[in-house]
Amino acid sequence: MTKTQTSAYVSQAHLFKQQKRKRSRLNFGKGMLFLFPSLLLFSVFLFYPMARTLYLSFFLTDNRGMATVFVGFENFTRIFSSDLFIKSLTSTFLFVLYTVPGTILIALFLAILANEKLRGIGIFRMIFSSTMGISVAAASVFWLFLFHPSIGFLNQILSWFGVGAIGWLTDPSWALFSVSISTIWMNLGFTFLILLGGLQSIDRYLYESADIDGAGYFYKLRRITIPMLSPTLFFVVTVTMINAFQTFGQIDMLTRGGPQNETNLLVYSIYREAFVNYQYGTASAQAVILFAIILLMTLIQFKLGEKKVHYQ
Repeated sequence: MTKTQTSAYVSQAHLFKQQKRKRSRLNFGKGMLFLFPSLLLFSVFLFYPMARTLYLSFFLTDNRGMATVFVGFENFTRIFSSDLFIKSLTSTFLFVLYTVPGTILIALFLAILANEKLRGIGIFRMIFSSTMGISVAAASVFWLFLFHPSIGFLNQILSWFGVGAIGWLTDPSWALFSVSISTIWMNLGFTFLILLGGLQSIDRYLYESADIDGAGYFYKLRRITIPMLSPTLFFVVTVTMINAFQTFGQIDMLTRGGPQNETNLLVYSIYREAFVNYQYGTASAQAVILFAIILLMTLIQFKLGEKKVHYQ
């Protein structure tokens, strides 16, 4: 190969690299153009509020929420030395412990029932998923009547058996449990639909092969249904846990954090600290702590739970 030919090949290779870089830049620009509306919305409603919250957590603020005095980690120190915050943190974890397993187990049971090929099963599927169409406010009003100490249906049932009335929302021993029951009912529809979709995506030939081998119903449930449903269960557990930590609406409607701060969950505590006490710095510090807790719990869930997930 002559020197002229070598030079021509080098020039062509250099030109090809330039054209490739130009195409890459053009594709990147097109991609960013499509992503710009989403990035703008995320920046306004997610990234900026997160950065602002982190910023305010290191400051004392005035009644307008403007930073006044830099105090560093003093807001966090004050929070963890507060008995009210520790109680709020304990109640939040208890609430998560009540609602997450309760919601998933009941929804899984209903989804397995609704997955059976029976006449009229579509009606039951509609009934089981109907809570999705009810807002938190409307559902809370409904449960407010059920929990009423004198005319509530639950206490009327207890009176039929000679049991005294229970202060479902006014007794500190029952308030958190009562709110947990209403939350399980509210979240049941969404969880049921997701699990039902997961059940219907399992290949039928696995069950047919098990039937040929003479496997029983519970053996198939334990060896086929649950393992093949594990990706859906993993998703449902993660989403339900995050939603439980972020619960606010039913607390505000049913108990407003009472009685005796038994239902003063973290999100409601942040709300009261910011918009009732006008302590935006302390509220921002609590929000940062809540974000760290949810992030840590999610990472633990991915670290431990994903190992048991069986993908088809």
